Amino acid sequence: MTKKAERTTAYIIETVAPIFNRHGYIGTSMSDLTEATGLTKGAIYGNFENKEALALSAFEYNRNVLLGTIDEKLAVDGGALDKLYSLIQFYKQYDVFTLPMGGCPILNVGVDAQGNNKLLAAAVKETIKDIEGKIALVLENGANAQEIRLPVPPLQFAKQLFTMIQGAVAMSTMTRDRKYLINTLTYLEHLVRQEIKK
Repeated sequence: MTKKAERTTAYIIETVAPIFNRHGYIGTSMSDLTEATGLTKGAIYGNFENKEALALSAFEYNRNVLLGTIDEKLAVDGGALDKLYSLIQFYKQYDVFTLPMGGCPILNVGVDAQGNNKLLAAAVKETIKDIEGKIALVLENGANAQEIRLPVPPLQFAKQLFTMIQGAVAMSTMTRDRKYLINTLTYLEHLVRQEIKK
């Protein structure tokens, strides 16, 4: 692939990622994509096999931005609690962070793809497992270093923590009320302190 073709492909993905995320796979029309990119249908499909391949690339783009940021938040200096608090602080501003993406890619694409796109649904499921795994690793390292005490295995705690985070994201998104996000994440800080702090 030439440099120009690579640039065009990257441009298409970056431009259409928030559109697919906001409107869903079925809800995004070809004219939405040509209008946003300023490219013809032929130019877009010259870079992607079909709409499904483009939607998957768009999700992967948003997913990589999200996972990269989560990695940064979990890589802060300090112990397991510092890392968890860093992640929780990030999620308090998650609605602002995901605004340019067209909202939370896990929530939007995850719900939208359930009935109409197995590939996208599988990609979302994999992303959730990735995030839970990252949190579990922090917990496991913290427990091994005797910094925290875990009432349940690390992955189980990570899954519950992430379920509460995503639930807050969902409620905040559906009601257009940030309090669901802020209040739940503040409660999570308290919960983490109570449950696992030594």
